[in-house]
Amino acid sequence: MVGTAAVERVSIELTQRCKKACWFCYSASHPNGGTEFRPQEVTAFARDLAGHGVRAVSFGGGEPLEYEGVFDILHDLRGVLFRSLTTSGRLLRDETVVARLADAAPDKVHVSIHFPEREGEVRQVISQVAMLETRGIRSGVNLLVARSNLAAARAAVMRLDAAGIGPDRRVLLPMRGQDTPSAADVAQVASRRPFQSMTCLTACGKSPRFCAVAWDKTVAWCSYTRERQPLESLTHAALMAALANLGVTFCGGIDDEGVSVSRRFSGSTQHGHDLVRS
Repeated sequence: MVGTAAVERVSIELTQRCKKACWFCYSASHPNGGTEFRPQEVTAFARDLAGHGVRAVSFGGGEPLEYEGVFDILHDLRGVLFRSLTTSGRLLRDETVVARLADAAPDKVHVSIHFPEREGEVRQVISQVAMLETRGIRSGVNLLVARSNLAAARAAVMRLDAAGIGPDRRVLLPMRGQDTPSAADVAQVASRRPFQSMTCLTACGKSPRFCAVAWDKTVAWCSYTRERQPLESLTHAALMAALANLGVTFCGGIDDEGVSVSRRFSGSTQHGHDLVRS
């Protein structure tokens, strides 16, 4: 049984708002999506987490750059714990946004490639990662891998390699809900070389060190499972209490033989946006 005492990485989804509105989004984000966080309470929450051993917070959504308070939060937590952010990159076309992001100095920013078959999206993300580096922001790529687009994902990996964005700076994320690739599929995209992915790639289960807090102030062992609990307060104690008896529900797809992907590939029993290097 996985305990909760060692949780050291927490994802905080600041908003459900996102103009990109991808159909597969785990939070069903859309342009008019909601948010219930105030910047000051996010900062206080993260400081309390840090005081109880949490080492890193990652900000997502929705699109975190559509949450106005994100820059103040990043500023206020500088030096408190590791602060990362995941973005679609749409707002990185705005120089004002980029300047504010550079001033807030997050420890890392990952830009997502959701549709590797779209050459323009791949090219734009590569350009944005290079731009962030010139602004002093450590950056990388999250590449979504669907079972139906393995060739496109593999081609995107080759493009990333050519641009100097190697395995240490990219994460291969398996599509969830449907069109889910197997662990072998993702390894194929990586050309059987070492790669980073979610710890649930081979088997669904709780991570001993990661959990996700959604825009509506509910918590789960990962961003995808439907098993969630509301937080009674934004504190480490309330987080641990909510996680104590919380399970996970498998979120992947079904392969051609009608077998759940998580059942075919034994191995890690961890889950979520927490990372594993293979």
